[in-house]
Amino acid sequence: MSATPPDDNASHILLVDDDNRIRELLSRVLVEHGYRVTSAANAADARKFLGGLAFDLLILDIMMPGETGLELATWIRQHSSIPILMLTARSEAPDRIAGLEAGADDYLAKPFEPRELLLRLSAILRRGGPKRAQAAAEIRFGPFSYNAARGELKNGDNLVRLTDREKQILGIFSEQPGATVPRHKIVGDDSGLGERTVDVQINRLRRKIETDPGNPIYLQTVRGIGYRLACD
Repeated sequence: MSATPPDDNASHILLVDDDNRIRELLSRVLVEHGYRVTSAANAADARKFLGGLAFDLLILDIMMPGETGLELATWIRQHSSIPILMLTARSEAPDRIAGLEAGADDYLAKPFEPRELLLRLSAILRRGGPKRAQAAAEIRFGPFSYNAARGELKNGDNLVRLTDREKQILGIFSEQPGATVPRHKIVGDDSGLGERTVDVQINRLRRKIETDPGNPIYLQTVRGIGYRLACD
């Protein structure tokens, strides 16, 4: 697996295909047209990248050995709304339908012209992902309530002291109550903040809201993705 040097202003694409020749060709074409590209040879490598990097779109080959593209797309859709363009040597209607049912936004049969791929990518990116949500006025989980506007966490009627960073983290969870939040969204614009630091901060927050921080009920780990706050 490999990653091209990034351009921070370009859309970041994760390319997943077990064919090394296709990965190299598409990576070169995409970079020449201004995209950042990270490539993975299989689903396992793709999961690692998805757990630590932010992507604008996923190009995913269906027919991979081991975990197929359909299986990976189904798993991704349980945790993320990242746009997916599926590639496959099959063009029959049942296969296209299977890809769309797995959560793909578009479908492109091999062989294809790079120009067509670029046009489809551009169309998907123009449609755009979900806009940044407004934080809910208040979220509740168990005996706790968090008011995002005031930055106040209460256990019943008792105020729980929070650091500014803990308020920021709860504010992020308030934007999509109950949804899985990838680690990179918790990192945000702080390029000096790594995943390990995020894990430490999550563990500190757990000690304030969990009876047993080692077996959390509310602030749950979603393996390979990030965290989820189980709101009422």
